Amino acid sequence: MDTTAVHDSKNSTLVPVLGLSFFAVASGFLMSLIPLSLTSFGLDHTLVPWLASIFYLGLLIGATSVEKVISKIGHRVAFIVFLCLLIASIITMLLLPIEPVWLGARFIAGMAVAGVFVVVESWLLMADSAKARAKRLGLYMTSLYGGSALGQLAISPLGTDGITPFLYVIGLLMLAVLPPLLIKSGQPEKKAQEKMRVSEIKKLNRPAIIGCLISGLLLGPIYGLMPSYISAQAAQTQYTGVLMASIVLGGMLIQPLVSYLSTRVSKSLLMAMFSLLGTLAVVGLLESQSLLLIGVSYLVLGAASFALYPIAITLACDALPMTKIVSATEIMLLSYSVGSVVGPLLATKLTQSSNGILYYLGAIMLTTCLYMLIKSIEKLESGHKSVAGL
Repeated sequence: MDTTAVHDSKNSTLVPVLGLSFFAVASGFLMSLIPLSLTSFGLDHTLVPWLASIFYLGLLIGATSVEKVISKIGHRVAFIVFLCLLIASIITMLLLPIEPVWLGARFIAGMAVAGVFVVVESWLLMADSAKARAKRLGLYMTSLYGGSALGQLAISPLGTDGITPFLYVIGLLMLAVLPPLLIKSGQPEKKAQEKMRVSEIKKLNRPAIIGCLISGLLLGPIYGLMPSYISAQAAQTQYTGVLMASIVLGGMLIQPLVSYLSTRVSKSLLMAMFSLLGTLAVVGLLESQSLLLIGVSYLVLGAASFALYPIAITLACDALPMTKIVSATEIMLLSYSVGSVVGPLLATKLTQSSNGILYYLGAIMLTTCLYMLIKSIEKLESGHKSVAGL
């Protein structure tokens, strides 16, 4: 038997997680850098919500076509292509700092990031059991959010003016390209992926789809608007990078617990619990005067917000065959992207209060908590009926 072939077909976590880690640091820095760097490029600050929304529109459009790319060229090469496309979008922004070009570049960047997410998520979710999938996705989320937290911390030492901070982002993305470029083994076997039919999509777990949608409604404004909100608070301005990092750090620290609980607790109930936790964090931010308590509240808000997506996506993929994983991942990312596109605009338009984004996040969290609680009770009752019927 050819041992090389066996080794090459083994689905390893090394390449996707290593590449993702560099990507996450770059992406975390970039998401906060863009809204804070507009004035240094002579761009109007009112562009902030539009840049956030058009990025997530690109994410939405990209999520519908990634499966075809992966089927044709495989996970490893697709990973390289999408990272290079993201680098090209940043270079374009630096060369032509005008509003239409930045909007177009962020749309392309959204498509590229959609590709990165679907490639890495489907790569890791192609495991043999629900427990293995939960563990791998926990590793993925820890790498993603840990890297993003480090990226936020780069704001203070590297600044937000001029092209220099963007060059650091480009350098990190080039490092992200190296693992899939140099390590050619370990990707999933290249085989035809099956597109989910409409009838199959309708049968996907409803709380899973809603969970991904809610995740987008929360994370779109957190990434797109929260840096500007924090910098506008007199007592928090100089700590913008640290406080944004604490949000993402909360998301990273909670992942081992999410991975542990998702195979032991009803996933709908788990999403209800984290949504309640997020609601309490918003109350803490509105009421706290101490910088320490504000930091802790941001940490808890991040933990709650970033916990929903991995729970929802594992819930969606629990009963699916390997050939449907990429397609299901696309659908979940599509649902997330719809929320991410609408979220920043809703958070901006619904209220003119200085704390508008916090009221928005609190309302979304509380509504989600109630919905998921109802769904978990319904599932429990249907389980009892099934047992009684036996």
